[in-house]
Amino acid sequence: MKTPLVRISNLKIDFKMEDGRYFEALKRISFDIPHHTVLALVGESGSGKSVTSTALMGLLPESNTVIDQDSCIEFNGRSVLAMSKKELRRLRGGDIAMIFQDPMSSLNPVFTIGDQIIETLQEHKSMSKKAARQKAIDLLTEVGLPNPESRIHAYPHELSGGQQQRVMIAIAIACEPKLLIADEPTTALDVTIQKQILELIAKMQKKHGMSVLFVTHDLGVVAEFADNVVVMRHGEICESGGIEEVFSRPKHPYTKALLNCRPSLTYRPERLAVIDDFLQGEEYQLPADRPRGYQEGNPVILEVKNLCKYFKIKTGLFRYIDLKAVDGVSFQLQRGKTLGIVGESGSGKSTVGHTIMRLLESTSGEALFEGKDILSMSNEDFKPLKRRVQIIFQNPYASLNPRFTVGQILIEPMLLHHIGKDKQEREKLARSLLDKVGLTANAFNKYPHEFSGGQRQRIAIARCLTLQPDILICDESVSALDVSVQAQVLNLLQDLQDEFQMSYLFISHDLSVVKHISDQIMVMQQGKVVEMGDADSVYANPQHDYTQKLIASIPQNPKWFEASLAR
Repeated sequence: MKTPLVRISNLKIDFKMEDGRYFEALKRISFDIPHHTVLALVGESGSGKSVTSTALMGLLPESNTVIDQDSCIEFNGRSVLAMSKKELRRLRGGDIAMIFQDPMSSLNPVFTIGDQIIETLQEHKSMSKKAARQKAIDLLTEVGLPNPESRIHAYPHELSGGQQQRVMIAIAIACEPKLLIADEPTTALDVTIQKQILELIAKMQKKHGMSVLFVTHDLGVVAEFADNVVVMRHGEICESGGIEEVFSRPKHPYTKALLNCRPSLTYRPERLAVIDDFLQGEEYQLPADRPRGYQEGNPVILEVKNLCKYFKIKTGLFRYIDLKAVDGVSFQLQRGKTLGIVGESGSGKSTVGHTIMRLLESTSGEALFEGKDILSMSNEDFKPLKRRVQIIFQNPYASLNPRFTVGQILIEPMLLHHIGKDKQEREKLARSLLDKVGLTANAFNKYPHEFSGGQRQRIAIARCLTLQPDILICDESVSALDVSVQAQVLNLLQDLQDEFQMSYLFISHDLSVVKHISDQIMVMQQGKVVEMGDADSVYANPQHDYTQKLIASIPQNPKWFEASLAR
């Protein structure tokens, strides 16, 4: 029997905490990565996926990492754990390469992309600068970067997110590694760019005969891409095997839960499944479908007319041009309904939300809130309306004051808008809102850093609810969350809408999520609205070429994958 490329056996890793206690990150896990195959390592944040891949690279911090003496990591029959620092340096970049989730934080901002590829080639292949430069151009051509001979002189910030990720792939395959580790490489990308990157990695894997360890929390992304899968939770392996075997006939409740947490394009349950639905030991029953759509005669709470937002861009010493970020956008939002706004990065969807919130000053147009144009009124006139239009951002940690406790975060907007007659009443309201968003009472006196990403997003939602808004703008508010946490937040938003008849502007590049929660969908491209209609109609019969392109880019699950989902 052929020795696998990677063999991980009985791997146990603890991290020493500041208080002297130990956190058990990996609990004696074992799996193999055969030659020339793609293995998907899936699970939620904290499952141990990234710790496993980092250990394989020999990059765990020495100061607080404790690896059990019986643990084994072998690469091509050699022990990684026994390698010297010099041997590990040769291994990394040479035999094993890695692509990270955020290419901008991995690329050096002060060097051109060409210099960074050339450095890799000279370090591991001992090539001359001239030969390395030509090889760098060849690599950029191979990964599909346009105009590689001129782009080789570009700096990372001059490239889009998808182009940066292509550069990372070029650097990764420069030395023809035997193993490519892709750690959430498409999570932050638009659906069209995600498809391109997945296809590129698959193409490179076949062309170069590599093995790929694909780390992700989204099972749907790897359904067609991977050969084998390992499902992890809390540092343990729940299930492993061939991709079709595990996904079509999942045995572990956790695997079943992950499969069913993702919003589907074929049906819309009243509530998305969450992990606990499957771990309670009872057979999960899919809820009935939830009807969606705008209704004739429903009151319109927000009407936007010909909204424009232009930015002045400097093109020369005294020359400027207008960048039309939002160009003549018009729509209506009904009370108690959700308008989903979709499009790629740069389409103008977030600028629409920020302009309506008056975080950006509009160039022209109207936003009529209950008949009053909130864009033209003075700050003094807008102040009483401000509490009625709120926004939830993508990154809750950046929008929560790290020096405030959760209680202070919730009470501050009440003080600013004179909600509650005294401290006791405001605290009572804050605690009730924490309960409403599914957080325990002891969260009140904790700080944001003590919570997970999903819990922070719940705090951000609770803060918005303190003002009892009529309109909630959700700006990529679930895109960075695990699929299971995403399902919890989407269920929460739906419950709040049912209870308070709030209206949502739901901005996202994730089309399956938008279809699940939206009554109407507005598709934007280069600042303009190219298509609008009921969510089901737009997905079932897209009219515009751009909409068709977006929908075609959604990962198309094989029939055996769809058959595995609860019905």
